[in-house]
Amino acid sequence: MFSIGKEAVKLAPWSTRQRLSALKRIIPQAQVKAALRRAGRGQTFCRRTGDVFMVWLMVGLGFFSTDCYRQLYRWLVPWKKNDVPGRSTLCEARHRVGVKVLVQLAAAVVQLLAQPGTVGAFYCGLRLMALDGFKVDVPDAPESDRVFGRPRNGRGQGGFPQIQVLGLVEVGTHVFWKWLVKGCHIGETCMVPPLLQHLTAGMLLLWDRGFASFALVQQVMSQRAHLLVRWKANRIVTPIRPLTDGSYLAYIYACERDRKAQRGGLLVRIIEYTLREPARGGRAQKHRLLTTLLDEKLHPARTLIELYHVRWEEELAIDELKTHAMERPVLRSQTPAGVVQEIYGLLLAHYVLRTLMFEAAQRAAVSPLRISFVGTLKILRCRLPECPQGAKGRNRWWDRLLEEMAEETIPPRRNRINPRVIKRPQSKWLKKRPCHRQTPQPTRPFRDSIEILR
Repeated sequence: MFSIGKEAVKLAPWSTRQRLSALKRIIPQAQVKAALRRAGRGQTFCRRTGDVFMVWLMVGLGFFSTDCYRQLYRWLVPWKKNDVPGRSTLCEARHRVGVKVLVQLAAAVVQLLAQPGTVGAFYCGLRLMALDGFKVDVPDAPESDRVFGRPRNGRGQGGFPQIQVLGLVEVGTHVFWKWLVKGCHIGETCMVPPLLQHLTAGMLLLWDRGFASFALVQQVMSQRAHLLVRWKANRIVTPIRPLTDGSYLAYIYACERDRKAQRGGLLVRIIEYTLREPARGGRAQKHRLLTTLLDEKLHPARTLIELYHVRWEEELAIDELKTHAMERPVLRSQTPAGVVQEIYGLLLAHYVLRTLMFEAAQRAAVSPLRISFVGTLKILRCRLPECPQGAKGRNRWWDRLLEEMAEETIPPRRNRINPRVIKRPQSKWLKKRPCHRQTPQPTRPFRDSIEILR
């Protein structure tokens, strides 16, 4: 991480018109301009809605997701008479900038934050990574329905089209490092291979049994990374050598024919276990883990079983995005391009927040996972309008911001579980059908439609 003092010197010549200028130490303005150039944008120099400012406005949507465009503009720019653009002006500026700029910016800016001394980020020198996905409802528009599709079940179609995000997360900091955005009709397993290409030696990847696949295991091993994953209990696995801790070595194969011929197999280690405590979920069930960490003395089975459940940190990172940062049941963007743009802005905003939390954790000498995400988000929302214009004042503001965030340290997690159930009952109202989307509108004023019964 670079020092705040050096960044303050870089910030001095920048325009102080935007209150987000202090956060440019995380996403530098030079990177924004470079992304605009690569995307063929950046030639619009409108005083109020220039391309550079619109990139920051789209990131700001992740901080103030429930506010309208004009209010968001007020958060980012000091007030001036007759200076707040209309909603349509801001929407057109978003459309002009496009999606490619944020894609380029995310690829250039987002990086892994954990250092070797970061608590909870490494295991035996291996950086802990997790892979999982989530879905978000988008506005019920015909074009979004065509591009993204909508979920289906035995009762029929879902109420809204959905977009699917699959992310590769750094477990120790909750940073979404790489991600893919697709429609809900695309299977998650089809989205995994492009993300696995980013794995490097020195990483340990965790994922759930939904991704259990010979081809994916083979790809991770070809990247020289390690795996610790849930493996389906109905898969046939023949032990070839038992180990002293109760686990065993085995080969997995691409298909039944290869297994019978014993060709093309991958040597892995299998750990099977169950849970005794009645209060825990999955009690008395057979659980199976697959790992490429073959040495039972360096990596005991009990240690790996406990380590696997660190995968839940990605679920918490998803909760930060969907529940606390987004705070909306449905995204606001009405077009498919706007939806993807909004998702990228949300993920970039999450990266900014997580970088702030990482630096605050260093000040408090705790794990980044001990800093409250909700507390950090609310502090930023509260203090952002207070950002001063001078470089020295901004430097002091930044120090105080991190100090305040460092105070949002949460206690260690308790030994508890929560049932995976929902409380909300089914609605008593009829399901919305296509015929309800073009409801005929009144042709006369309400007063003229009144008829008194005699």
